[in-house]
Amino acid sequence: MDDYLRTLTEKDNIISTVNRLFIHTDNCDWENVKECFSDEVMFDMTTVVGGKPIMLTPDDIISSWAEGLDHLEAIHHQAGNYLVDVAGSEAAVFCYGIAQHFLPNDTGLNTRSFVGSYDLHLVKDDESWRIDKFKFNLKYIDGNANLKGE
Repeated sequence: MDDYLRTLTEKDNIISTVNRLFIHTDNCDWENVKECFSDEVMFDMTTVVGGKPIMLTPDDIISSWAEGLDHLEAIHHQAGNYLVDVAGSEAAVFCYGIAQHFLPNDTGLNTRSFVGSYDLHLVKDDESWRIDKFKFNLKYIDGNANLKGE
């Protein structure tokens, strides 16, 4: 029973790390976003922007996200349907995710939504779980893709 409870506790901590990433991103709280990542992250947004997965630091990721999100009036990430596999100090997480962005503009096309799933890998650093692989699998984008009305 102890192993079962330990695994449940670790899964809860892992999901908490993923939720904190999305909540802090929604709040543009970049210092706390940084705490969710390991020192280097295999980052894969190829289904959205093309290219290949690349190794980035948390500062690289945050700089890119801040540039793309700071001007928005509201950001909302919703994640769920978590599947978590824990193996010692490593974990794989699959979840569905929706990101909604809101920016009022003259066109009235004020929102865009990204719908897809995430494949994440986390490592345990001392007592904290940190994301070292981040992959978003886009299903579709809806709404104003550039939120500029262009």
